[in-house]
Amino acid sequence: MPSDALILTLDQGTTSSRAMVFDAKGSVVAVAQEEFTQHFPKPGWVEHEPEDIWATTLDTARRAMKAGESETGGKVVSIGIANQRETVIVWNRETGKAVNRAIVWQDRRTASMCDALKAGGHEDTVNSRSGLTIDPYFSGTKLRWILENVPEAASLAESGKLAFGTVDSFLMFRLSGGKAHVTDETNASRTLLYNIREGCWDDELLKLLKVPRSVLPEVKTSAASFCEAVPDWFGRALPVTGVAGDQQAAAFGQACFHPGMVKSTYGTGCFLLANSGEECLTSTNRLLSTVACRTGTAPQFAVEGSIFIAGAVSQWLRDSLQIIKSASETELLAQQAGGNEGVYFVPAFTGLGAPHWDADARGAMFGLTRGTDKADIARAALESVAYQTLDLLTALNADGFDTGRIRVDGGMVANSWFLQFLADVTATTIDRPDMIESTARGAAFLSGLQSGVFDSVDALESLWQSETVFRPTMDAAEREMLVTGWKKAVKTTLYRAQLDRE
Repeated sequence: MPSDALILTLDQGTTSSRAMVFDAKGSVVAVAQEEFTQHFPKPGWVEHEPEDIWATTLDTARRAMKAGESETGGKVVSIGIANQRETVIVWNRETGKAVNRAIVWQDRRTASMCDALKAGGHEDTVNSRSGLTIDPYFSGTKLRWILENVPEAASLAESGKLAFGTVDSFLMFRLSGGKAHVTDETNASRTLLYNIREGCWDDELLKLLKVPRSVLPEVKTSAASFCEAVPDWFGRALPVTGVAGDQQAAAFGQACFHPGMVKSTYGTGCFLLANSGEECLTSTNRLLSTVACRTGTAPQFAVEGSIFIAGAVSQWLRDSLQIIKSASETELLAQQAGGNEGVYFVPAFTGLGAPHWDADARGAMFGLTRGTDKADIARAALESVAYQTLDLLTALNADGFDTGRIRVDGGMVANSWFLQFLADVTATTIDRPDMIESTARGAAFLSGLQSGVFDSVDALESLWQSETVFRPTMDAAEREMLVTGWKKAVKTTLYRAQLDRE
């Protein structure tokens, strides 16, 4: 492979689409990004327009590719895709048009369906086969909702014209000119429909959720020949050779290739993955078993903790409360606050994820006084992400993992105040890498391995570099006081959710 070979990565996220071009040294040479509209038609519902996803992805990809090739004189040789995972798009195979808005991973509309499945005694079956818990977060019940509530979907399914996919599948269908209906196993593993131990769509889970096999995509490993983007989009045909759900892509980009290595990504949500190697471990502390990226024949697994709201708290402060103009302002505000002041924020806008798994929980703020100002609120918002991470690390420790050191990435980790507080409240050493956009880099690594830009996983491991290390400095008494306040806030939030159910 020539040394001027480039890789185009499509990093399709919850609030924006971003394209990045990487060179053969794993460095970024061009970036383009566009936000798109979030739709909240009912309380607990979160939707995207599929055409917005496609349009912003294509536009950013074209701009990044043009800039990268112009800047370096090189040529893009392959495409990698990383995507928001559990978001569901269902479309007509013949027209390529979606039958409904995309139902986003944060969406809670299927909570009652999940409650009914749990009441029916299906949780152990679902967990043992998919590695997941029954929760509206995952794709399967969203797909069932569309089949039951969108008339066109049911009729198209009966005639074999309906296609279901996570965002990667939809993008590849469009890129290939309608020829490819594919996904990778990391995305498939988040649907409630995939048997992660056997590596295939599961007949019993399909029957449980009443999903016809005909709507499902073909599943490949994360580094594979997925499809070819037709010349219409980029002026020449380009192969898609690497695909992974955003969190598994981030772990791969963080070079967490060995069992026991842990990464935590802070994007819209926070997702912590611990590599468990070829062993599919079952958590006894309400974490998930999931598929990790693999490039060889042996399956790879991880244990995961999922937090629904992380960086999204800054977006809420900006767009809803309008107390900041950009997320970067939260660092200065947190410093100005001086101390915790007894203010706690539980950002359960769309329920609480691991280890609580309460879809009915809603956001709450505690300890407000007449003197509480926007600096206190901004600090409480940042602290809430660290406390939620502590909940995940506590569960992971109880499952036998050593979490004394973790690698972090995502836009939120540019905030050094947040990372120092995270280190302090979790009593954990935090590594911030020189490249914090690990999701896109992981997709580039996968694509480059398959297309020959990179020689081996060992070569990729040498590309990872730590930029800053944050070590805990808070004394134990202060940490215990802060954590005790957080536990009380969460307990009250969960209690209120239980009262609402009653």
